Amino acid sequence: MFFEILKGKDMGPLVNLKVIEFRGIGPGPYCGMMLADMGAEVTRVDRIPFSSESEKGADFLGRGRQSIALDLKHPEGITTALRLIDASDILIEGFRPGVMERIGLGPDICLARNERLVYGRMTGWGQTGTLSSAAGHDINYISLSGALHAIGHEEEKPTVPLNLVGDFGGGGMLLAFGILAAIYERSQSGKGQVVDAAMTEGSALLMNAIFGLMNSGTWSKARGTNLLDGGSHFYNTYETSDGKFISIGAIEPKFYSLLLEKLGIAQVPDLPNQMARQDWPGLKKKFSEIFKTKSRDEWDELMMGTDICYAPVLSYEEARKHPHNISRGTFVERDGCYEAAPAPRFSRSNPKLPESDVPAGSQSIDILRRTSFSDDEINGLIEQGVVVQN
Repeated sequence: MFFEILKGKDMGPLVNLKVIEFRGIGPGPYCGMMLADMGAEVTRVDRIPFSSESEKGADFLGRGRQSIALDLKHPEGITTALRLIDASDILIEGFRPGVMERIGLGPDICLARNERLVYGRMTGWGQTGTLSSAAGHDINYISLSGALHAIGHEEEKPTVPLNLVGDFGGGGMLLAFGILAAIYERSQSGKGQVVDAAMTEGSALLMNAIFGLMNSGTWSKARGTNLLDGGSHFYNTYETSDGKFISIGAIEPKFYSLLLEKLGIAQVPDLPNQMARQDWPGLKKKFSEIFKTKSRDEWDELMMGTDICYAPVLSYEEARKHPHNISRGTFVERDGCYEAAPAPRFSRSNPKLPESDVPAGSQSIDILRRTSFSDDEINGLIEQGVVVQN
């Protein structure tokens, strides 16, 4: 197996980077997970009082953290947080604009104390703009960027693509990229800076290739009628005789020819040209009829591993058992639960699977000791209720 559980320090490419993460939801923790997966030391600040813990194994985004529980409404809680920030390379926060400033932990204060700090800010709308202070979720951010409008079937309402486009692709990954770009720049300038990551902009950035096609006139504004949005018959999903599904991505002519051969229609006279858009609806109907003549396993036997660009549509349980995913170590098992392993892979660095998420405040005392708090200071903070060791 590519990854093993390793207690303590790993050998990922971000080893020795120290991150302080103020607990949030969605894209912020996803960014923290990505950094922790690559070996960064991520300390999460959980606020007092904290909510009851989720079921064991439920929060994969929280892996690789150590947790300190702080009362950020108490002046000593803010002072303690600032000392932790002083010892950090990176800060991650995902609150609405102005929240960190109001509690006394805004970037101006933090960067004045630690000029090498990279201060990562994750929001939906961004730190500025007419909507910056409004509430929202992934679905709203990808609506405003134009991404959601392009996803769905012809003459139907837009299809919600989980919360992958805004929260994770256009959010957490964008923030991680921005943070590491700022860390590289710091190696040249010696100074940190603020990273303002907005899901509206991240999801718009993910759409740039499609925006290019729209600008060139080769992409219709009508969703579900284009090459890559389910409009074509050769880049689509189809139901099989056993009620399961397969996916086809035979874009290139040589791959499409092989697909027609495997479907048994390569020699059909007057078969429409592959790129004749007016014939796509009829060809989708024809393909649907053919794919329903065999089970998914039978189509796997016929097409898997060929240059058709074919794969079965697997459930989560099926995906973790597939031979290719097993050979790559795509999923790892821990405590009876399966989760995606750290990625990508490196030729020299060897990221290990970080430890599971921990309850809030699990390492409060250890974290303070590592940050040069004396035992008397720690005992005083605990007695005042500023710090909780869970």
